[in-house]
Amino acid sequence: MISAMSLTRRHVLGAGAAALTAAVAGCGRGDSGWVDGQAGGGTGGGGTAAAAVPAYVAPLKAVLTKYLKSTTANPKHPTYAGAALVVMVNNSTTANLAVGHALRYGAGPVELATAKRVAMRTDSIFDLASLTKVWVSVALLQQVDRGKVDLDAPVARYLAGFTGTGKDKVTVRMLLTHTSGLPVGVTGVKGLTVAAQRAKVLATPLVSGAVPGRTFRYSSAGLMVAGQLVEKVTGTALDVAVKNGITAPMGARYMGFNPRKWLTAADQAARLVATDTRTARGLLRGTVHDDIAAQMGGVIGSAGLFGTARDVALLGQMLLAGGVYGGKRILSAAIVKDMLTNHNAGLPAIDPERPGRPSDHGLGVTLRQPWFMGSLSSPTTFGHTGFTGTSLLVAPQHKLVVSLLTNRAHPNWSWADPDPMRAEVATTLAEYL
Repeated sequence: MISAMSLTRRHVLGAGAAALTAAVAGCGRGDSGWVDGQAGGGTGGGGTAAAAVPAYVAPLKAVLTKYLKSTTANPKHPTYAGAALVVMVNNSTTANLAVGHALRYGAGPVELATAKRVAMRTDSIFDLASLTKVWVSVALLQQVDRGKVDLDAPVARYLAGFTGTGKDKVTVRMLLTHTSGLPVGVTGVKGLTVAAQRAKVLATPLVSGAVPGRTFRYSSAGLMVAGQLVEKVTGTALDVAVKNGITAPMGARYMGFNPRKWLTAADQAARLVATDTRTARGLLRGTVHDDIAAQMGGVIGSAGLFGTARDVALLGQMLLAGGVYGGKRILSAAIVKDMLTNHNAGLPAIDPERPGRPSDHGLGVTLRQPWFMGSLSSPTTFGHTGFTGTSLLVAPQHKLVVSLLTNRAHPNWSWADPDPMRAEVATTLAEYL
């Protein structure tokens, strides 16, 4: 049975035999990893001494492999065609796994012949979907750090086109805590220019009866506005701001928007992870899955970023370390503390997809969400999920970062609900910590 989660958000936003591998991807100086049970070399150049494989590596591999087929949670279809997982503990990679396929189906969808499939790799590059929101939030918070943005100022102070009844009360902070009263998404209009669609985003009205600051209501529209705010105050395009301010300083070489513009032909063929195969756009591989993002050139504040499991984990490690990675400060320690604090205490949550979910949310990251954090959920555990099957989970109490990327939208996003799998991975890991 397909959950309401799978149906509602996509409708509102308007989108339309497995290889098993494991390899090491260094995530920082002194970082170490495991290759299918054998100690791997670190990134310091000389390798690391042999070490015992963490007890959770084999169970995690078993869980990832299980969801390559139908399960009781998703009885009609596999949850995904493939997945990549990076686990970091105390800034060391302790698990780095890949299962299944980056490409298994062609347009139609039709299952491809074995020879035409592409195996998932630990360095495969995924459409991160709403994980993009975390990077855009960091880019905006960098401007807060620099004194160019006031979190408690009205959004309209920076974006003149942000107009409409009640919107003068919407602050920058509310965009990041999803308490603005803006709706889940915006509708696209065929043939509308990018400039006209951008203006349409800013003019999006509040949900009927919504009072800014009173209720948690997940809003991609709010992060689309946040992305435009970043562009306004930096004077650069959003993709450039994210690259210059975050991914390049952190050494996330294979993270960015519109990867077909910067990946080599060989990497496109071997590393890009496919998503939908049913839409009017045909097989999507290296092209953003979200329809609104596609209509706006692939670069918006709510979706469009692509990256590897390692690159996603790096951001979690940076936040865990108080804003520093590889000796470079990305955010101040004070703004990181504010980012990871629950700003929605006592507020109700309205989420038809997950009734009863906590409203807990920081600035661009959600907190205490058992539906994807499993037994690792706690008041300080933070992270985010993406519609294509991606997720980032950080548990400060364990100095733990979990980057779990899947292509559950390949070939059909409605085939499976990814949340049971996300929660099982987290709970399995928690049993060994």
